[in-house]
Amino acid sequence: MRTVWAGAGAAALALLGAVAVAPAPGWTAAPAAGRPYVYLEGAAGSVLQDTLSVTNPGARPLTVRLTGQGARGTRVVLAARTVTVPARTRADVPFAVTVTADTPPGELRGAVRAAADGRETLVPLHLRVSGPRLAALTVEDVRVDRSGTLHYTLVNRGNTLLAPRLAVRADGALGRRLVDRPERPLPLTLRPGERAARTEAWPDPPALDSVTVRVTATAPGAVPATAAADTVFASAAGVGAAAAALLGVSGATAYAIRRNR
Repeated sequence: MRTVWAGAGAAALALLGAVAVAPAPGWTAAPAAGRPYVYLEGAAGSVLQDTLSVTNPGARPLTVRLTGQGARGTRVVLAARTVTVPARTRADVPFAVTVTADTPPGELRGAVRAAADGRETLVPLHLRVSGPRLAALTVEDVRVDRSGTLHYTLVNRGNTLLAPRLAVRADGALGRRLVDRPERPLPLTLRPGERAARTEAWPDPPALDSVTVRVTATAPGAVPATAAADTVFASAAGVGAAAAALLGVSGATAYAIRRNR
């Protein structure tokens, strides 16, 4: 029994020694008041403020570099880019989030990056931009060039992000449907006030015809927008074929008249 107790005592002493020499927990950066993330809410054009807490549990001073990462339409400005925290001390660093006047209502994400001693940590920023949502989309500058390529511009006239969808239709002079492309999503997102000039290929335009092209754009919450353009296709081959057809008709008519005589 004496041997067993001796072994247990040695193990306990070894455990205590390990605890005594264990490194102190590393530094931390987090929202003040122990919150898991920063939550801010305000209207477009406002400046929102909060505080970041940097804790140094070590036995020596620690210098931490801070960088704000704002979402699109926002800017994060810290009171200091670097902060030196004394040993076993916490430093509180104020910061502000500026929301630009054209930022649409909705949820945004950002972060504050803290770096020291070869390690980085991100403090999440959750931002809610308040205000009524207005979805408005227009189609402008519709035209068709000589190669048959369709040109148009989409404009976001509202205050919220838009994911447009597009449909294209083209009708000939005699009412014949030449193009009928159903509505489909486009690979772009429009910010408020943003314009996007785009093109649509028309691989087989008519050789000779007067055409009306209609472009219709839609987006969730927005009224469908339609714009049209008229164009005339008159290729050399098309004109030649038409002239030949007319000459053929004229010749047949003249022959019929002579025969009747």
